[in-house]
Amino acid sequence: MISVVGLRKSIRNGSRTVDILKGIDFSVPKGQFAAIMGSSGSGKSTLLGLLAGLDTPSAGDVHLNGVAISYLAEDKLAQVRGKTLGFVFQSYQLIPTLTALENVLLPYELNSDAPESDGLARAKQLLVSVGLGDRLDHYPVQLSGGEQQRVALARAFVLRPPIVLADEPTGNLDTVNGKAVLDLLLNLNKIEGTTLVLVTHDPVLATFADRRIVLRDGLVVSDELNEAPVVQPSDETYLSG
Repeated sequence: MISVVGLRKSIRNGSRTVDILKGIDFSVPKGQFAAIMGSSGSGKSTLLGLLAGLDTPSAGDVHLNGVAISYLAEDKLAQVRGKTLGFVFQSYQLIPTLTALENVLLPYELNSDAPESDGLARAKQLLVSVGLGDRLDHYPVQLSGGEQQRVALARAFVLRPPIVLADEPTGNLDTVNGKAVLDLLLNLNKIEGTTLVLVTHDPVLATFADRRIVLRDGLVVSDELNEAPVVQPSDETYLSG
């Protein structure tokens, strides 16, 4: 579902070239939950941006569901992203002038050829599934941080994308809300059969993944299957982090 080949990313810093990613290769099969880990500056957020087609590599390529995306024209790239990817941001990235329901519907209206009624039913069903059935008409400012992230989760899954990328999805939440959002993300991953790639610096979150890919100084230093991933984030397990 995801294939990364010889991926490199360098930037200019004055007269100096800084290598952020130094040649990365890996693939993620359909339905797998992979956690990308690493300390600050390891390159994990840069990698996620390249996987999403939000940035262009200095060398190498990213294939999503068989399509090489790194050097596509922007209109073609937007089409691939719209049909292939859901994205969960650490800072929610909800549109403040839209209600919870309208925020969830937005990808559907931009990318789907199906009848609007289908999208409306899907959006409502997802908001109910994340516990926000009574918040459909609320604006982001009227929602707590945990509720906003649950809206963002519903938005990421509304088109049934084969791939969902999540960038520190619990990073701005307290422990209780972080556990709730992680629980919902895992449930949606299993129910929808989605390939999930989550960036985190938190080893507790990584215990729920099928696989852990660790970056250090722009290189993959460890790539291991988790032989006994935690199925659900119990309070005891999550709070231990």
